[in-house]
Amino acid sequence: MTMAKRKIAILGTDEVLRKRARPVVKFDERLAALLDDMAETMYAANGAGLAAPQVNVLKRAVVIDVGEGLIELVNPEIVEREGSRVDVEGCLSVPGRCGTVERPERVKVRAVDRTGAPVELVGEDMLATAMCHEIDHLDGVLYVDKMIEDVSDRYEQVKGDARE
Repeated sequence: MTMAKRKIAILGTDEVLRKRARPVVKFDERLAALLDDMAETMYAANGAGLAAPQVNVLKRAVVIDVGEGLIELVNPEIVEREGSRVDVEGCLSVPGRCGTVERPERVKVRAVDRTGAPVELVGEDMLATAMCHEIDHLDGVLYVDKMIEDVSDRYEQVKGDARE
């Protein structure tokens, strides 16, 4: 199976970013291809995460890699939140901008993998931020909606979702 880089939706241009994604119900080759393509697209753009709506697919699927290896979450939901931290976030769909956002310090996420098998994952710090950021995308919410302060002028270029 060959992977393909997909076009990333941009805020202000692509309305898909403001729509609520639908749950994945078919765990087939098309889903596997989508997840593979999303990972390739994320890595090619030097991102830390990517949600299916960002590649114009209204499905509840995300890929994340904050330096600890690729994580795929299908139909993810946050079931526990703990603590609070403010960090700088950027987004592949909001190029050239970044801002501070308050997120939980630790989250527990329940999801399924590409085959439909249950997955439970705890994320702390940057991984927690990335999980919250990507799951927000599935509901049409972007980090700029939660931004405390725009700090784009202090950072030359922020690459990727939830990355300093």
